[in-house]
Amino acid sequence: MKDNKDRDEVLAAVKKDGHALEHADESLRKDKEVVLAAVRMTYTALEYADKSLLKDREFILATVRTNDFALGYADESLLKDREFIMAVVDQEGVAAPIEYADKSLLKDRKFIMAAVEQNGYALGFADESLRKDREFVMAAIKHDSDALEFADESLRKDREFVLAAVKEDWQALGRADESLLKDKEIFMAAIKQDGRALGYANESLRKDKEIVMAAIKRNGTALQFAEESLLKDKEIVLAAIKQDSDALEYASEELQNDPEIKKLAEG
Repeated sequence: MKDNKDRDEVLAAVKKDGHALEHADESLRKDKEVVLAAVRMTYTALEYADKSLLKDREFILATVRTNDFALGYADESLLKDREFIMAVVDQEGVAAPIEYADKSLLKDRKFIMAAVEQNGYALGFADESLRKDREFVMAAIKHDSDALEFADESLRKDREFVLAAVKEDWQALGRADESLLKDKEIFMAAIKQDGRALGYANESLRKDKEIVMAAIKRNGTALQFAEESLLKDKEIVLAAIKQDSDALEYASEELQNDPEIKKLAEG
């Protein structure tokens, strides 16, 4: 740019390259429209914005609408402000803004729970003390089963805790420790809600006829997760097709051509 004090010239420059803001006059690095135009090109242009803008709630909210990472440039006073951070979470509907919150907020039960209500991934940014808290994590799971993924490892390995979580929402099973993916009681609790839970099971449960039967009676297409030997089991395949004729495609070739099964699927 030839004249770094010329607003129109600077505005045109930052619309092409956000980092051109670095060379703008100080007066224009305080100009909300100019800086926001630069941020739309690249959020890192905030590095050159006047400090006063980084304390401006509405301005920072506007920059975050262009890129969540813009929050990392906000003034410390805003990152300590519970209402402001929650406004960002509400606006974006994602957990990422919690990453930038002051550490004092990451220990705040009410604050983290409010964030988890928006997105279970918020628990991942919580203080370790909260991620180890059985009561707190269970309450989080009731809002979003994804929260279990970010619980302390001790809870994800805790059989009774995971069983209770799965009874709240079967999808919590996908966040449990691998050691529990062979637990029949846990899977039964999940499958009673949705047969697709069979997809998380280990090989021993995928060949367990009782487990597979329970799954396909809830969702016929859960047959796709059964061990190969059960795809040849006529009783299993018939039960799956009775629930959902689309399950036929997962049966063995021999059973796909079985007259009784073909008639049931076509009917």
